[in-house]
Amino acid sequence: MTRPVKKFKAGRIEAAIWENEKEMNDTIVGYKTVSVKKSWKDKENVWRDATIQLRRNELATMILVLQKAQEELLLQHEEGDDNE
Repeated sequence: MTRPVKKFKAGRIEAAIWENEKEMNDTIVGYKTVSVKKSWKDKENVWRDATIQLRRNELATMILVLQKAQEELLLQHEEGDDNE
């Protein structure tokens, strides 16, 4: 099994950078992807996780979408919405 080039972890959230290869026109081309994983314990106290894979050009979009969601949640909280 291959190992990531680099890993970053904060609490139960982890990101890993992977080196990949694919053949294009009889040439091996290298590219990197990022996996993002969240881990948690279920009701039976068993560890679970969910992972998504992103290509380099998808990272900025993911960051933007998460920032917008955070802004919305923070603005609602400031307006007195205590649903967290």
